[in-house]
Amino acid sequence: MAYDLEEQEKLDALKAWWARYGMLVTIVVAIAAVGAASWSGWRAYQNYRANQAMGYFEALEDAARLGGADSAARIKAAAQTLRNDYPSTGYAGRGALIAAQALGDQKDIDGARQQLEWLAGQSKQPALQPVARLRLAGLLLDQKQYDQALKQLENPPAAFAALYADRRGDVLAAQGKRDEARDAWKTALQALGAAHPLTQIVQLKLDALSGA
Repeated sequence: MAYDLEEQEKLDALKAWWARYGMLVTIVVAIAAVGAASWSGWRAYQNYRANQAMGYFEALEDAARLGGADSAARIKAAAQTLRNDYPSTGYAGRGALIAAQALGDQKDIDGARQQLEWLAGQSKQPALQPVARLRLAGLLLDQKQYDQALKQLENPPAAFAALYADRRGDVLAAQGKRDEARDAWKTALQALGAAHPLTQIVQLKLDALSGA
């Protein structure tokens, strides 16, 4: 096929451009294709792991709900797998809270404490870590480990400030530090507001302390 002079010049320019940049273009296209495939594969892998974690979480829930002679062992096994293999998933954090509650109900205080201590140390679980710290402080209060309980209540997240102040008042009252307990409960009342259902309970504790 014959080309006129202008077409031939364009064709020569295109060939020259491809000779210079063709390899680069090929590499960029290949990288983009590999990246897309890798992203798709990564999402599939993450979905697979999430499904696995959900399976262990459901097994933990079943053991906690159904009970039985070996329920504590099954709860601990499922919770440990979630902690070790899927620590960054929401299932691990929720599983730790459920396990702690179930083990506490079975009077396995050390087992419950282990679950809460793990979650309390997980900064990558910002929604559940404050709950674990609050519950751990209550458990430590029951064990009369007051200093450790107060340590869990330091630097509360804003959304938990009132609840942490209330629990701090409980610990301080147990230590016999009445003035400090009173201040903590007053702080809790201010943060809760009149309409909160916990307000009346905190007020009763404050009144009892004032009348003691």
